[in-house]
Amino acid sequence: MRFAVSFLVKCLFSRSLLVFLLLTLPIGAVTSQAAEKKKAAQPPMSFILVRSFLCQENCPEWISAEGRITSDTPARLRKILKKIGGRKLPVVFRSEGGDVDAAYAMGRIIRKAGLETAVGGTRLKGCPVGDTRCEAAIAKDGASGGYTYSAGAYCLSACPLALAGGASRVSSQWAFIGVHQITTVYNKVRVSYRIEYKIVNGKKKEISRKEVGRKVAGQSSSTKLGKKATAALTAYLKEMGVSEDVIGLMMSATPDNINIVPAAEALRTGLITDMLSYNEWPGMPLCAPDAAAEAVCHGHPAAEAPVAAKAPVSETPVFESPVQDAAADISERLPRTRPMDFLLMYNGNCQEECTQWISADGDITPDTPARLKAMLTTLGERKLPVVLQSNGGDMDAAFAMGRMIRAAGLETSIGRTQLPNCPKLDPRCIASIAKSGPTEGEVFAGRAYCLSTCTVVLTSGTPRIVGYSAIGLVRPTAAEYTKFFAYFDEMGVRAETYETMMLATSIEQRKILRSQALDLGIINGIIPYDEEPGYHLCGPDAKESLRCPRKAEAETVPAAASVN
Repeated sequence: MRFAVSFLVKCLFSRSLLVFLLLTLPIGAVTSQAAEKKKAAQPPMSFILVRSFLCQENCPEWISAEGRITSDTPARLRKILKKIGGRKLPVVFRSEGGDVDAAYAMGRIIRKAGLETAVGGTRLKGCPVGDTRCEAAIAKDGASGGYTYSAGAYCLSACPLALAGGASRVSSQWAFIGVHQITTVYNKVRVSYRIEYKIVNGKKKEISRKEVGRKVAGQSSSTKLGKKATAALTAYLKEMGVSEDVIGLMMSATPDNINIVPAAEALRTGLITDMLSYNEWPGMPLCAPDAAAEAVCHGHPAAEAPVAAKAPVSETPVFESPVQDAAADISERLPRTRPMDFLLMYNGNCQEECTQWISADGDITPDTPARLKAMLTTLGERKLPVVLQSNGGDMDAAFAMGRMIRAAGLETSIGRTQLPNCPKLDPRCIASIAKSGPTEGEVFAGRAYCLSTCTVVLTSGTPRIVGYSAIGLVRPTAAEYTKFFAYFDEMGVRAETYETMMLATSIEQRKILRSQALDLGIINGIIPYDEEPGYHLCGPDAKESLRCPRKAEAETVPAAASVN
């Protein structure tokens, strides 16, 4: 924001004379988000064209943008874009910020060119740790080799405004995006003029005015956004598709502090459009909708699961597997995934008092809630634990299942069920499923998993307990946020769960530790090492025994006692 103030000085003199006028005036105002001490910390931003040296052919390239944003940074950006021609390469930022007006200009240049942006640092091949973009590694032809990293990378102050220019913009859980108040710096300059007047018909008339000198006379600053500055910021954010809520985040931190924006908030406000997963890195281009699985890009389209025959839901449910009516001639080769089915199980290793559980195994599909309802209807008031193993699936179906389980007051846990005389590749073989009544089998926590939307179902249990099994989270889509938040509020899970789930991409089933799951409220107990899932509640006629130590409710073990 630059402005010039002019003064008309009227003085009455006789005849023709020369006047030297000295004025002290604020001739310019510069908006900056970097504190003065930070301005000296980073050199002005430079741009380097980098090619990944971690591959052999068709290697990704990106523009590494690191340093302080100054008034001439946009011109440097235009220069490198002109150099690469029409190629749309991602711009990877690592910056403490700087001039806001320059950041606006950069964002508009990037958006007009249709480029992607990311937060990340770049290390050129052969550079030492303390100088990751050393001059010796920068090739004269601009084809430097290197790689990017997220851990510890940052985009602070005015940098997020430039980042917002990306057609798609990404960061990772290990990088930092930070904002704070805009500081407007006013420069005071003493200006000397040589003014010539003469008297014409008794009236003074200025003949000429010439500036003859300037001298710095001081500086002042303000963090109060004026109308013009507020209008400029608001218009820019709207132009880039970023929520005005960012202004509140900026104004909540003084210029000497940084308000680090959590990943969930950055996604919600539109500062970023996606999160990079653990195996993706800044500078990767966004995958095309038809990208091959081996393509080097982020946000791979989810692979479609094999379509399996739907099992009809009988009006008079029986204890048969819903997949039993599907291809009965399934032999040695099985599909990698199949729709979730429910089996009423009992522990085949007991003598008299045998534990029972509901084994829920497979992908969650739109008709899975109906199958669960059929099972619960048959069981009546019996409160048996639901033991889950699933890669996830339909989000709305998971919501419906969770509400059904919570209403019934059932326990949830994770476990893999093994039926007797079944091969390892088909542990729920049709031949071993009982035609009526419970099916004999065993359940194990080891190597069991509940990933993606399966965790949504897991959180509905009262209680919800886990042994040595894998818990995986996935980020909901933007369209699912509202329903997602409402569901977890309903289940009493801590708000941090939302952010944790958003740290994974829509295709990555990110695993978390049991201690994290406890802290977030996804689970509220740990199964002791010498017990298995589903063994905590017993049948209605069971007697007290070593095999059936708990009848009324599951015991939850304090985290400190059993988390390793």
